[in-house]
Amino acid sequence: MTSSMQKKIRPREILRQRRRRLQGVTLALLLAGLVYLAYWWLVHRDWIATDDAFVAGHLITLKTQTDGTVVEVLTENTLCVEKGQLLVRLDGVHAGIALQQTQAELAEAVRNIVSLRAKSETLKQRVLAKQAVLEQVNHDLARFNAAAKDGAVSDQQLQTAQDKIRELDAAIKEIRAEQSGVDAQLLDSGVDNHPAVEKAKSRLRQAYLDYQRRNLLAPVSGCVAKRKVEVGDTLKAGAPLLAIVPLDDLWIEANFLESQIAGVRSGQAAEIRVAAYGDDRVYHGRVQGINPGTGSIFALLPTDNATGNFIHIAERMQVRVALDAAELKANPLQPGLSTLTRIKIANTDVSVTAPKVVLNGEAYHTDIYDRELEGAEQLIEGIELANRLR
Repeated sequence: MTSSMQKKIRPREILRQRRRRLQGVTLALLLAGLVYLAYWWLVHRDWIATDDAFVAGHLITLKTQTDGTVVEVLTENTLCVEKGQLLVRLDGVHAGIALQQTQAELAEAVRNIVSLRAKSETLKQRVLAKQAVLEQVNHDLARFNAAAKDGAVSDQQLQTAQDKIRELDAAIKEIRAEQSGVDAQLLDSGVDNHPAVEKAKSRLRQAYLDYQRRNLLAPVSGCVAKRKVEVGDTLKAGAPLLAIVPLDDLWIEANFLESQIAGVRSGQAAEIRVAAYGDDRVYHGRVQGINPGTGSIFALLPTDNATGNFIHIAERMQVRVALDAAELKANPLQPGLSTLTRIKIANTDVSVTAPKVVLNGEAYHTDIYDRELEGAEQLIEGIELANRLR
């Protein structure tokens, strides 16, 4: 009897134990859920995230500025270059010939103006000389007229003096007309600023630029990519040769759903995890601004929603996130890498249309072209000086 009762009791105890275990598991899961909910509420409540985010950067294309044939390529993909470094060299035969021709044209223009000025001065002196003679003849004629009353001077002498005066007047008028023509060519200007000389200077400067620009320099520091140029290529001005990527000026372009974007403001903190490095490496950044439209608006063929068969598609807005410069220097990135980007949207007092993009760095300014004409000005000065003294 006791044995049969024990057999009947055992299943109940087992069922009771199972219930206790199930209750324990349920309680543990409930506690875990509450802990996770509290953690999310305290830590993740003010964050939005997207994995549709990528590292972006400047892609600066180096192009030819003049026609020519490539004779030397001094860089390759993945090599890093410094601003002002020589990367590609074109042949300088035609540019050199053109430069020599413009130098000769400037020298000729300067000599012509110097010659005209000298001629103008000579004509001026001739007029003065003729006027002096005319004054003397007029004085003699006055004396002859006074003496003619007493018969001391013949009519022939008077006629000769009068003819001489008319001859001198005609000569002076002719010289002055010639001088006016010369002065008209001089245009009341000096040698340096005469239009003919200025025109020759401009042609020389352009030829000098073409000659200098056969050497293509890196406009910024960075790493080379997309090299297309090869030795022997015959290029026209504007042909793309390669790209330079400044790896010290990168940012994140994160595409958030339109339902996430309401709380995003410039200046908010961001965390970035790059897929290439996993979760171990976290970059920090700040929101710089939001693009003024969704991707579909700027597409080559924008969508037309004014049709009968409309299907709602969730749009995405692109947010620009600046990376911490120190972290970027310590752990370099490359444009195009995929990221998981989170933004803390706690502070929403800032205006949506208040971007904090800072235009600094070499990608926004280069000074390698500022002194291209220094050599040309020295060359012009030398040509002007040499041809003035001839």
